[in-house]
Amino acid sequence: MGKKDKEKVSTSTTNTTTTHEGGSHVVPEITPVAQSPKNRNSSSKDETELLIPPINFSMVADGVYRSGFPNKKNLPFLKKIGIASVVLLCPETYSDNIEEWMSENNVQVFQVALEGNKEPFVDISEVDVSTALSHIVNTANHPILIHCNKGKHRTGCVVGCLRKIQNWSLTAIFDEYKRFAGTKGRVLDLQFIELFHSIPKMIKGQTPLWVAEHYLKLLAES
Repeated sequence: MGKKDKEKVSTSTTNTTTTHEGGSHVVPEITPVAQSPKNRNSSSKDETELLIPPINFSMVADGVYRSGFPNKKNLPFLKKIGIASVVLLCPETYSDNIEEWMSENNVQVFQVALEGNKEPFVDISEVDVSTALSHIVNTANHPILIHCNKGKHRTGCVVGCLRKIQNWSLTAIFDEYKRFAGTKGRVLDLQFIELFHSIPKMIKGQTPLWVAEHYLKLLAES
């Protein structure tokens, strides 16, 4: 191997666009870049940080994302996409390091602790889901991240109910839920989504255009 082949490699980022059911989304991509000799002794703070999304991360709609519980390694990624708010669906709180990062980056946290649908006696609260949705459909909070522990059940229920106010069919909603829940899907979650009919609080001038026209008309008439 020649001398040039032994040069250290750092990383830089470029952007690629991915397209899915919720729309197009620019996702940072890591590209290796040969490091020049004079930069070999640069401090680690000057090097580009590795961008790692949280588990089960995906775009839901313009300005809205979903995932599992983020950890310290995910923070550079969340900063890169400009997260301004978080809807935390767990009773657990963040570690001191993450809370400090949230504060330093002015990320607002809306904690709506959902119990989760577990037989026989524990059910998700429709009122709590409606509260979570009211934060999500407020563009003043965007870009916003919705997450629970794994990004499957509670997050799946909230996103499923969000799809109803986007006028998605139940077939499409259930298909999306199952893609994230995999073999761990819960029939009670699907029943909850199907029966959910609450209308979240919406604010004129701060409601995203992807909300179904029916709900926008209700807001205009209110």
